[in-house]
Amino acid sequence: MPLRPTRLVLALATAFCAPFALADEPVVLTTPDVKPDQTHVTADDLSGTMDEVLKARGDVVVTRNDQTVNADWLDYYQDKNRVKAGDRFTLAQPGAVVTGHDLDYYLDSRTGKASDATFDAQTQTGPKRRLRGDGQEIGFEGPDQYQLRQARFNTCSPGDDTWYIKASAIDLDYDRNVGVAHHAHLEFEGVPVFYTPWIDFPLDGGRKSGVLAPVISGGSDGFGIDIPYYFNLAPNYDATLTARYNAKRGAGVAGEFRYLEPSYRGTLYTEQMPNDRTTDSSRWLWNGTHSQTLVPGLSFNYIATQVSDDNYFKDFGNRQAIADSTNLDREAWFNYGFNVAGIGGSAMLRWQRYQTLQQDPLSPVTPPYARLPQLTLNLNKSLEDGPSANLASEWTYFSSDVQQSGRRFVAYPSVTWRLDKSWGYVQPKIGFHYTEYSLDSFAGSSIASAAPSSTQTRELPITSIDSGLYFDRDTSFFGRDHTQTLEPRLYYVYIPTKAQNTLPNFDTSENDINYAQLFTENRFSGSDRINGANQVTAGLTSRLIDNEGGLERLRLTFAQRYYFSRDDINLAGNTTQRTTNGSDFLLGAGGDLTRDWRFDSNYQYSQADSHTDQINASLRYNPAPGKTLSARYRYGYNQDVDINNNPETLRQVDLGAQWPIARRWYGLARLNYSLNQRKPLEQLAGFEYNDGCWTLRLVGQRYVTDLVNVKTKFYVQVELKDLAGIGSNPLNTLRLSIPGYSKINETSNDF
Repeated sequence: MPLRPTRLVLALATAFCAPFALADEPVVLTTPDVKPDQTHVTADDLSGTMDEVLKARGDVVVTRNDQTVNADWLDYYQDKNRVKAGDRFTLAQPGAVVTGHDLDYYLDSRTGKASDATFDAQTQTGPKRRLRGDGQEIGFEGPDQYQLRQARFNTCSPGDDTWYIKASAIDLDYDRNVGVAHHAHLEFEGVPVFYTPWIDFPLDGGRKSGVLAPVISGGSDGFGIDIPYYFNLAPNYDATLTARYNAKRGAGVAGEFRYLEPSYRGTLYTEQMPNDRTTDSSRWLWNGTHSQTLVPGLSFNYIATQVSDDNYFKDFGNRQAIADSTNLDREAWFNYGFNVAGIGGSAMLRWQRYQTLQQDPLSPVTPPYARLPQLTLNLNKSLEDGPSANLASEWTYFSSDVQQSGRRFVAYPSVTWRLDKSWGYVQPKIGFHYTEYSLDSFAGSSIASAAPSSTQTRELPITSIDSGLYFDRDTSFFGRDHTQTLEPRLYYVYIPTKAQNTLPNFDTSENDINYAQLFTENRFSGSDRINGANQVTAGLTSRLIDNEGGLERLRLTFAQRYYFSRDDINLAGNTTQRTTNGSDFLLGAGGDLTRDWRFDSNYQYSQADSHTDQINASLRYNPAPGKTLSARYRYGYNQDVDINNNPETLRQVDLGAQWPIARRWYGLARLNYSLNQRKPLEQLAGFEYNDGCWTLRLVGQRYVTDLVNVKTKFYVQVELKDLAGIGSNPLNTLRLSIPGYSKINETSNDF
């Protein structure tokens, strides 16, 4: 077995500067402990004198503090702590490795240059982000400062050069975590696709002023491009200014300003199009939010949105924006929470009005009342032996240009007892609801008839008892230990039936029946209508819970309200008679059948009309991120309208999918189909590709905007790992359309 040549090791302290001959010094054959600011050299051969140059040849290793140089040969100048190395070298520093052919480098100042070099670095703080590059020359500008000339870089794993940014010069500053590329262009599979004379970017994924990736859109709205510029103004506030162009409508601009302080935060956003070529008008949107703690317990908030016209969201928004934008909220409020002498409470002063958009001429919308202002006061006090006293009160001025305005005062004091045991609970409650109206005179409008000024009151006692029991037993299900529960519940309410047809309706609507609503005093929202009640609600819930994993494998529920009196109040405030002794009854079933399968359903049957009123059922299979299949069915009796605005039964099927179809490829689909109208309400299809360094998303979407119109959108996005997304971003649309959707660059594809 051949012997390995003996390694020569020399430790040199920079403080030792006296000339000496290497031959006169002892040769150290073992690696000593290297002290701070001491240079340690090992090589197959060492020669030369220290007053000239130390020459190391063959497998050279130089170590100083946290820097290491490996090379075929190296010349070391101790008086300057300078090394020259070749034919191949590697320079390792914290978070960065540089390799190349020739190196001229000062170990103390960490300056110098290298030719034909490659660069591999990773951020040392925050998220770990990698950057690889190569260039004709790399300049070392000081600690954590580099300049690459005639270079290229990307954020991919070694050997993956699918895309890269090529530039005449690239400056990297890891102190500030900022990179700058000069005369740069993005090349994808060797093809230049984008050029900029200058671009800067954060090395750690943090905030950095500069041009962001352009957003490109297409579809029935026409081709559009947005070019945003981000202003990192300070650690606690920033701004984005976006230049926009749409081939169909023209040029526009958008701006957003965000701020964050210890005691307040908020945003201000606007979109402006001075001349929409399609409508020959100015189109705009303003939105602002603010939340602030003024003093402990006292806060101030506002939310405001306003647009130029009724069709703004139809023309510029997505499906979600269209659905959510009938009444645009504008409100500001003060809220104060306190606890004095054991009395807890909250008070609120609010101003609120709406901009009502008439988006569908076949379904005109009556503007809701403005609250100018509203004052609420809620108090609670725990008494001896368990009961608690409560007060809910409100004074509001309701203002309207098309309906009768007026003031409403509400006071609802109550006393509640809560008796809890391990096997169940009982909670009786006694209260008195007082309402007073002071109405202004009204001349009448196309919506409401004329009415004189008046003052009216309503007094109603309210009594209720809520109670429930808990039973459980151990059982076995598919060979696993489970706990089965049985939870019966009874809820009794008594409220005298009193006509309220002379009272206005400022803010009240009738709630849909659901399991939670059956266990409430009043089926109306707001305070303008209070139902009569002499009734009991019976409910039963049973659960099957996996003892090991805690999953709720199955949940079954049943609830129905039973009436001891058939007297009733409708939304108009008139007294009526119920036709049955019971309400609609509700059935529900759902649970995590396995960790991959989730099922939910509810069923509502109307006893009064002897028909099924509503069905909702959904089944989802989600075995891993990036793999999800879902099916949903919805049925609602007279919950839809036809093209002539006549009521009809709603029957919809909703299918969604995200699934790997080949290695690195995923398919996307969503179909929301109306069975009674025999047409799709939304169609979505697309593909995603992820190779680890870049992600491609191709998505097409078509959806209805009203009873007669449809809209088409196309999304094309290329997301470069740890750098930027180029194109139009479909992620919000995909999350809303496909239950369980996951970003594929955060998952693994084991196809």
